[in-house]
Amino acid sequence: MKVIVVGSGGREHAIAWKLSESSLVEKVVCVPGNGGTAMEKKCVNVNPDSCPYLNGETGIKAAVKIAQKEGCDMAVIGPEDPLAQGYADAFWKEGIKTVGPKMQGAQLEASKDLSKAFMKKYGVACAMSETFTDKEASLSYIEKKGAPIVIKADGLAAGKGVVVAHTLDEAKKAVIDLMEEGKVGQAGKKLVIEEYLRGVEISVLAAVSVTKESAESGKACIIPFMPARDHKRLNEGATGPNTGGMGAICPVEDVTEEQMREFRETILEPTLRGMIAEGYDYRGFIFFGLMLTATGPKCLEYNVRLGDPETQAVLPMMDSDFASLCTAITDGTLKDFSLTWKKGFCVAPVAVSGGYPEHYKKGMQITLDYKGVHDTGAKVFIAGAIINRRSNSHTAAVDHLSFLEDDSPEMHMLITNGGRVLACSAYGQTFNEAREKAYKALTKISFKGMFFRKDIGLPGAAESN
Repeated sequence: MKVIVVGSGGREHAIAWKLSESSLVEKVVCVPGNGGTAMEKKCVNVNPDSCPYLNGETGIKAAVKIAQKEGCDMAVIGPEDPLAQGYADAFWKEGIKTVGPKMQGAQLEASKDLSKAFMKKYGVACAMSETFTDKEASLSYIEKKGAPIVIKADGLAAGKGVVVAHTLDEAKKAVIDLMEEGKVGQAGKKLVIEEYLRGVEISVLAAVSVTKESAESGKACIIPFMPARDHKRLNEGATGPNTGGMGAICPVEDVTEEQMREFRETILEPTLRGMIAEGYDYRGFIFFGLMLTATGPKCLEYNVRLGDPETQAVLPMMDSDFASLCTAITDGTLKDFSLTWKKGFCVAPVAVSGGYPEHYKKGMQITLDYKGVHDTGAKVFIAGAIINRRSNSHTAAVDHLSFLEDDSPEMHMLITNGGRVLACSAYGQTFNEAREKAYKALTKISFKGMFFRKDIGLPGAAESN
């Protein structure tokens, strides 16, 4: 089959790579993709901005037209924005099987207010919260409740719309930044203010297949993946500003079978019942952000797609054929799918641009010793980097390169194009082996301003309250 993957980040690189490993997949069309997907076997990048046959079409129409032109049988939508905009609805309308919820289900991430209402309605274990559209009412509520407290922008904010305020001053500043200063635009005009939960965070990604037909036949299901852990703070020891993610590990050794059982009973199963009751057509992935508290797991948030950078640590652990999993999701056979995992561990530290997550420069040349990285056993997943063509060929709609050898004359063609630049993901039979491989691989890569945390996966490195 031929598959279109929508998105340009590290998650999409990992998805394209995992699909390309399947014998069922002939070609992966990445729209627009990045410098990493351009170098994967079976993968091509198609940039809508320079695609001649689109005749100026953009967005949903462009993605559908590219899929049709390339003869794609399936679409996998990576980021949250296209899902909230209805990309899945458009692909299904044209007869293209799609991994990603339709617009209605995508609102579980697009609106924190709707998400919390859904959790309360269907008895999902979560933090107590209230929603506000008025700044003064928000500030008054914070004064009443006190700190610590959590402030969340209602809309999509690329991971930058949540503030864990440890003092009243921090909480008030967050309200003003979001509602008055427009720090995350329209996403911050409505706020969800919730109680501060004490515990440690984990991420559970999962495959979902829910339709009216599967619900009636008893085939609707959510199948959880191995638990993972993201590291959101910029600096060692979980300090510094919140980022989109500085690294991830999978699995998480301090998560017990009892906690996972409670998660299924108090969060996953009520979520499934709610999806069925609401009539969602939800065939894709879901991300449960969890806090493991003294009174059991609590759901912090839903993401309606695979997490980033968790995907770069989770997919390398998957032993099952990923294309077959995607087919089971779209065809309603997920409940009968045998999802298997490798024994061992994966560690994936992230390298970012200097100044991230605030102000950073783009266009920094990346020196990447491909053979050196390969010899460590690690895999580099590109996020914010593109191919730096030395000729006008960079305007071509289709961009593809064979994987570069270490002696290639085009060895330095990658340049930075974002804050989170890449992740070095490594598998090992032990955690220490995986971690050593990942960090050794990072020594084979350099660019001006490159920064990464040195404690991913170590005790005290992840967020805890």
